[in-house]
Amino acid sequence: MSAPTIGVFALQGDVREHVAALARLGAEAVAVRRPAELERCDGLIIPGGESTTMFKLARAFDLFEPIQRRLAAGMPAFGTCAGMIMLADRIEDGTADQVTFGGLDIAVRRNAFGRQVDSFEGDLDFAGLTAPVHAVFIRAPWVEETGPGVEVLARVGSGPAAGRIVAVRQGPVMATSFHPEVGDDSRIHRVFVDLVTEHVGTLR
Repeated sequence: MSAPTIGVFALQGDVREHVAALARLGAEAVAVRRPAELERCDGLIIPGGESTTMFKLARAFDLFEPIQRRLAAGMPAFGTCAGMIMLADRIEDGTADQVTFGGLDIAVRRNAFGRQVDSFEGDLDFAGLTAPVHAVFIRAPWVEETGPGVEVLARVGSGPAAGRIVAVRQGPVMATSFHPEVGDDSRIHRVFVDLVTEHVGTLR
């Protein structure tokens, strides 16, 4: 089976790092700024950045509704940090006019770990991976609640936030509070690439 084509929402956020991670895994990466670019993609990554800005730019570039439609039709997606917020069905402490793409039956809390100065790193156990992942949290959200169809992939292991949910999956959609694109550990991206490849295979 040929490598999947995976888009990276490219209007704002950590685009370059995700594209590099996909390239290391042999996937074709597409920077998505227009609906025509989205149509080429078998899956989509929504990177870290600023969720309210992403929403406004997606509207301005006529991408908001096309992404919502693709997600509703079953397109695999992976959100990191702000991308998790954009894929959540519900937001705690969001702005009054904030709207998301949706796709995950979760409630997230924006900036749950604190401000920029409260950013931190730590090792996490991640479901399906044999060794811990090194997670970088930058003004990160966490998951306040999950619906019955959501699988928890990782929780904070220690410290004041111990037990907080920081990675989830529901069907072909997954999200992390942290930034797996930082550094050279591509295992979480591999999980998503394999998920997209499996999904494409079921359509053929």
